[in-house]
Amino acid sequence: MAKHLVIFDCDGVLVDSETLSSRAMRELAAEEGLDFSPVQALEFIRGRKVAEWVAQLEVRLGRALPAGFVPEFRSRSAALFATELRPVPHVKQVIDDLVLPFCTASSAPREKILNTLGLTGLLSSFEDRIYSAYEVGVWKPDPGLFLHAAADLGAPARQCAVVEDSLVGVQAGTAAGMAVFGYAPPESGTAPTLAAAGAITFDSMKLLPGLLDQWLTGDSAEFAAR
Repeated sequence: MAKHLVIFDCDGVLVDSETLSSRAMRELAAEEGLDFSPVQALEFIRGRKVAEWVAQLEVRLGRALPAGFVPEFRSRSAALFATELRPVPHVKQVIDDLVLPFCTASSAPREKILNTLGLTGLLSSFEDRIYSAYEVGVWKPDPGLFLHAAADLGAPARQCAVVEDSLVGVQAGTAAGMAVFGYAPPESGTAPTLAAAGAITFDSMKLLPGLLDQWLTGDSAEFAAR
């Protein structure tokens, strides 16, 4: 039987970092004259490459941001991570009990992935199965990162399940021909958007093992086609 593989996004799926990152972005944007609500800030950065949303901030401002904007964003985010970062609720138990091969594939730089997984006690679970878009050279919604991870670990795309929380991540997974499970906690309000993009949505990590069991024992191609 061909190998199955579960590919986890990192930010917002393994570690509850996006709320903290969006807080740092919101504070910095306010200093430049742009106002975001907490919900708007989170939606603005979720699952996206920093350079992409920075460019959109500059369009809104009609001018370039200061040269130190991105380093300051990363510095403030790191400070928040050091004191407030936690794993996504129940995900550690899911990882500890998972019998299928798994990895993480993220749009973040490797250093950030290593830092956030380390701070939350998840790093030892992933070892050398960490994939960064910065190293592959493609970012979601391009499917290249997921396809690279699958090929590197010897799993056909049709035998892979992606766990994502962002629209671009779901789009990347469906474009790769993989089954996609969209984590959409009730407060996020993202379930309709993720479902419309092809994800099977769920609102608690407690539900993921059952969904993976259904996928594993069912028709993987059918899941990937949804």
